[in-house]
Amino acid sequence: MNTFLQFIFWLAVGGVAYCYVGYPLVLCLLAKIFGQHHRSGPASVEVENGEDYPFVSIVIAAYKEESVILQRLQNALIMDYPADRYEVLVGCDGNEDTTGDLVKTFHDSRIRLCQYPQRRGKPSVLNDTVPQARGEIIAFSDVNTFWERDALKRLVSHFKSESVGGVCGQLKLTDPHTGENVDGMYWKYENVLKRWEGQLGALLGVNGAIYAIRAELWEPIPPNSIVDDFLIGMRLHLKRRELIFDENAIANEESAPTMNAEFHRRARIGAGGFQSLCWLTPLLNPKYGSIAFSFWSHKVLRWHCPIFMATAFLVNLGLLTSPIYRVTMILQCVFYGISIIGRHIPGSGRASRLTRLLTMFTEMNLALSVGFWRWMSHQQSGAWKRTARSNELVATEKNKETPERELAKSP
Repeated sequence: MNTFLQFIFWLAVGGVAYCYVGYPLVLCLLAKIFGQHHRSGPASVEVENGEDYPFVSIVIAAYKEESVILQRLQNALIMDYPADRYEVLVGCDGNEDTTGDLVKTFHDSRIRLCQYPQRRGKPSVLNDTVPQARGEIIAFSDVNTFWERDALKRLVSHFKSESVGGVCGQLKLTDPHTGENVDGMYWKYENVLKRWEGQLGALLGVNGAIYAIRAELWEPIPPNSIVDDFLIGMRLHLKRRELIFDENAIANEESAPTMNAEFHRRARIGAGGFQSLCWLTPLLNPKYGSIAFSFWSHKVLRWHCPIFMATAFLVNLGLLTSPIYRVTMILQCVFYGISIIGRHIPGSGRASRLTRLLTMFTEMNLALSVGFWRWMSHQQSGAWKRTARSNELVATEKNKETPERELAKSP
């Protein structure tokens, strides 16, 4: 019996170690040996024979975004791309605030409002908005995402190759108060994996903040899709078209203002990941080569890491008669203890960053567990719960403080 428990314990520990350490090492080696290095977009996307720039439609789905929609449209209109060769479509999900009215205030023929009276969720907004786009290339973005001026040009440059079906740019996180880049160790780690997977032709989905696909490859997505961007990107592999990662096509977005908001986001992604397997199972077939390998390793097995971690802990309890397993139990308890404490440790020193990294790792896997439960119990819908923007939180705090200040002034 002990032998069986030991086997299960090390299998579970090995599963976690492979997902976060073993796979990246193997991926790095494969990328160096077999990888193709795609050049980032050049200064100009005009092709050598003088053809015009392709017409592009930028599609932005919005839900109650009156606080940032004007800034986002201003950003979209200053792209380093011929003004007569792109348009911006804003799909407004429900008429619940002044988002649509603010879009109408833009007197620019490139801006088109697609107002939908009832809130139905982002997938339905995309399904109804994309067919109205006139572009050969459809670029997708979020309302709270701001592109660098050359981002659109860099994305489009890759479509000169007919084999390319889609291009994903790089999202950089910024501090909501200072505007400075705050990409953490984990975010940089994920971008490195994207780079290597892209070199192997196995990029797993796209980042909803900045990506583009050929209009001819668009097909409606299920209205109940939870992670639409992942599904749209992975479908390109099913069509045997290349999906490229251009890390120099940059978008900037505020990091989640609170840890609870980040937890909710990760739980949603977790639920969407399990849901997507219903539509993307064929890509797990070994005939898809590096795509199947990365899909299994980077996504499917990682989504099961919470099970591996729980199994390792519970099975370890049955092995405490052995000294080595008493040590592994102590190590697990210390690991989880530090993870809990890390939520409350301030500072920017190396020790603080390492502690918060452990906290983030543990909470990320806990969020995956919550996401799995939501998917199993059908509690996660395609209608997204938007994250409060930093300016809204500031306004809320000011409103809270006002009565207290007035009370302080009263005799």
